[in-house]
Amino acid sequence: MSTGIQIRNLAKRYGDLTIIPDLSVEIMSGEFFTLLGPSGCGKTTLLRMIAGFNSIENGTIAFNNQVINHVPAHKRNIGMVFQNYAIFPHLSVRENVKYGLKLRKIPKKEMNERVDQILEVTQIKEYADRLPENLSGGQQQRVALARAIVVHPTVLLMDEPLSNLDAKLRLDMRSAIREIQKDIGITTVYVTHDQEEALAISDRIAVMNDGVIQQIGSPHTIYTRPANLFVGGFIGHSSFFAAKRKGNCVVFSDQYQVEMSNLVSDCGEQDVYVGVRPEEILISANETGIPAIVKRSTFLGRYIHYVLECQGCTLLGEHKDLEFTQEINVAERTYSSGDSMMIQVNTKSINVFSASDQTSLIEGVSRNV
Repeated sequence: MSTGIQIRNLAKRYGDLTIIPDLSVEIMSGEFFTLLGPSGCGKTTLLRMIAGFNSIENGTIAFNNQVINHVPAHKRNIGMVFQNYAIFPHLSVRENVKYGLKLRKIPKKEMNERVDQILEVTQIKEYADRLPENLSGGQQQRVALARAIVVHPTVLLMDEPLSNLDAKLRLDMRSAIREIQKDIGITTVYVTHDQEEALAISDRIAVMNDGVIQQIGSPHTIYTRPANLFVGGFIGHSSFFAAKRKGNCVVFSDQYQVEMSNLVSDCGEQDVYVGVRPEEILISANETGIPAIVKRSTFLGRYIHYVLECQGCTLLGEHKDLEFTQEINVAERTYSSGDSMMIQVNTKSINVFSASDQTSLIEGVSRNV
């Protein structure tokens, strides 16, 4: 049976420094739950609190509603996979995987059966007699994963496990981790700062900043409907226009405004920020929109990626350029540096945030925390 994790009003402090002020979240049985955020946001601290490596200043952590605050780390039956693998260099793959079972005094016959099974699942059986120095980075990470899972932990915790691998191995291993986790059905809490990684493998994602969960949701929800400006800027790539809301209209400039059907109830005129992703930009067919000049174009096979200088509108941030992705097979024409175009935005998918508190003004969007 999988284990649910209930975290209530959790706090972590080091002297006068508060890392996590007051955090509550429930992780469902059997799900792949990712803690995502920039370096120093508190995600690894939270993971170590679940593991029992860090003390708890306030609140509770429970497994299946049984509080474990005072249960020592070695008695929590947790599997842990670290960034640096932490496998024993002098032991073979089989002996590394067997290590935790020996500590638990599992009978020899059962031990060998479980080791053979997990070596098969993690696809490293053919390397069973090799030393770690004779394995690739991806193979070593599979050994670390097998060793964590073979003891049948109630929860699997993974702290940036792919950050030491090259780009191709990262892709291969994230697929492998996802498949293995689903096959076994173990509740997994995964820490990463890599948003693409989080979107690819998670059931749900908690986006953290300054020790606070900004939003929890499925990868699709987090990407398409961020709850606030931080999430919208951290997940994927968005450009942000400074605009005005007037009723159901968003005014980009004197020449261009759009009517939207999914804004929260009318609260009059207000300053807003509009998040627009590269795929949410359309080339105008009727010469209405935002004038733009192509500064750079990059051919990417199926797509052309443009960097545009917009005229008559205000973009936030240091870089005042807008990025736009054009799909080749539906393009009526392509553009080169120096060309002019008129652009519009897809009102069904752009996101609008209040300038005052930076929260979403799209109907139905929730932080879900």
